[in-house]
This record gives sequence, C-alpha cells and structure tokens, in this order.
Amino acid sequence: MRTEIYTHFHPDEKDFVDRAWEWVERAGQFHEHKLTDFLDPRQAYILGTLTARRNDVQIRLDGGYEAAERKRALVAPDYSYLEDEDMGMKVLSISSDDTKIGELEHGDYMGAVLALGIKRGKIGDIHVLDDGCHIVAAADIGPFLTMHLQQVHRVHVRSELLPLVKLQLKENAFETIEFTVASLRLDAIVSDVYRLSRSKVLAPIRAGRCRVNWKAEENPAASLKEGDVISFQGFGRFKILETGGLTKKGRQRVMIGKFV
Repeated sequence: MRTEIYTHFHPDEKDFVDRAWEWVERAGQFHEHKLTDFLDPRQAYILGTLTARRNDVQIRLDGGYEAAERKRALVAPDYSYLEDEDMGMKVLSISSDDTKIGELEHGDYMGAVLALGIKRGKIGDIHVLDDGCHIVAAADIGPFLTMHLQQVHRVHVRSELLPLVKLQLKENAFETIEFTVASLRLDAIVSDVYRLSRSKVLAPIRAGRCRVNWKAEENPAASLKEGDVISFQGFGRFKILETGGLTKKGRQRVMIGKFV
C-alpha cells in the first residue's frame, strides 16, 4: 500500500508522506487526534489527499485567519467535532522604540526566530507591519520566544504574546516586473525574473532547488501558468500575476510579482 502511495508524489516528499500516512492511519485505527506543526500548502494538499483514502478520518486546517498560507492540521476520527478544538496558536507581536524597525523585512524576522533554534514548522505566516511584526506561532513555543527574541537584524526589540483576535494582517507586497518570453517554460521565466543566463538556472532546477506551488520541479521545460508561485532557492519567490497576448514577434507578455 505504501509503495503505491509514493507513486503520486515527488521522491523528496517521501518522509512527509510517511509521517502524514501514519497520522491518518492512527486516527482511523486507534482513534487518535494529531495536531501537526504548520504545513505549507503542498504539505496540506498531501495530507488531504491521504485523508481522503479513508472514510473514517477527517482533518481541520487552520492558520489563524481565513487566507493563511501556512496552516496547522488536526487529524482525527470522522465522528469528532473539530470546530471548537484549540489549534494551539498565538500571535507573537514584535515592536521596538528604534525607528529602524520599519526597515526590517520578512527574512529578517524569519532569520531571528530560526536563529534561536526554532523549527520552521513552529511558526505560521509572518506579517511585517510598518512599526513591527505579527507572527502566528505555535502556543507551546510562545513563552520561549518572548523571553529570548530580543534582537532582529541589529534592532533591539520586545515581544509579547497576543490572542489570535489581535492579529494584524499585511497583504503580500509585490515588486511587479513585465517582460516577454518565447514560451512559459520554467527556465525561461526564472532566468528573466532573476536576470540570470539560461545556463545558470538549468543546474539548480535539475538539482531540485526550484519549487512550483511548493512542489519540487526538476524539469526546466515545465510549463507555467497564471497564478503559479515559484520559489528559487537562494533568490526568493515570485508569482505569475498575468499572462497576456502575443507581440508582433510572437513572444508572450508576462507580468510577474516578486515577493518583497
């Protein structure tokens, strides 16, 4: 059974598939509840796919607000009522009297938290505000973070835990780029977005350093479409916002949004 499941997913997803299938099996066979760490959209999709294989198991996904990207999952028997279950989330509010806090970016906050030895799965979405940051975090690491998170990229900060109802949201900001391409091939788009030669993006893509919609994509010729989110290790990520008509030379217009 396990071998048949693997054929539906990328080889580098095997470890997560194993863990997710164990959660599902234990919920169905032993009536256990499992509250996971924060999952990215691809992991949530895998867990949902595996859950659908059993009619006696259900999941609830919650990232603290409706449009959350990263979410915790509660895997449970189908007879359980999950809506009132505590999903174990708090808001880590970070602020400072230093005016330079307004210059900090998503990566600065992420790096400061991970530098404390916190695993990525323990924190959800990060919302960079004009005067600080709100991070959705697992409640069990909240006290540790408030005690030890005192600096973010040379800016001294203070932090406190807030209930989810106090979460301040910040929509993703994009730096838009427009250009034309001969085709919507992955290697062509990535090379234009990051201004790299085609030859310099081929090896990283084939080595699994590129993800499309959170799934590893090793085929440089893979075709992209409007709405796809692409991450290129070491360079960041971007979203295809629009694909337009053809130019007189037969090239396709594309609008890209780089996450900033």
